[in-house]
Amino acid sequence: MESEKLLREHLLALLGGGNAHIKFDGAVKNFPVGKINTVLPNLPYSPWQLLEHMKIAQYDILDFIRNPKYKHMNWPEDYWPSKGKKATKKDWTKTIADFNRDSKELQSIVRNQRTDFYSKIPHGTGQTILREILLVADHNAYHLGEFLVVRRALGLWKN
Repeated sequence: MESEKLLREHLLALLGGGNAHIKFDGAVKNFPVGKINTVLPNLPYSPWQLLEHMKIAQYDILDFIRNPKYKHMNWPEDYWPSKGKKATKKDWTKTIADFNRDSKELQSIVRNQRTDFYSKIPHGTGQTILREILLVADHNAYHLGEFLVVRRALGLWKN
């Protein structure tokens, strides 16, 4: 069905970025490791904490979609690294790798012709895979925009 193919293409574009917003890899490219723990005035998080939050939330949605034994997390404590936590270069690299891995998994779900976007997730409360894919794309775009603002405020973004 042509409309189903088109929907899959649009969802993949949303998850991958590059239309109305920057792609994840472009946003984090060449970010200096010495600045990953910098917390700007009036912000509650560092660049790494923001990316770690994105990774955690994205994984939570992925887990909800595919895991019938999914366990709800507590907001906000389970969705953010602990306040004051400092990341190492290894943490930074792992956060980015894990985010990309889970993003690819979500895209794989979208590409799978057997994925029914409209059926309710059996262990949910009425959510559909379409809703969850849109939710993760929206959440990632929102926080990726924040990440770029932080980069600009740190003098690390020239565009």
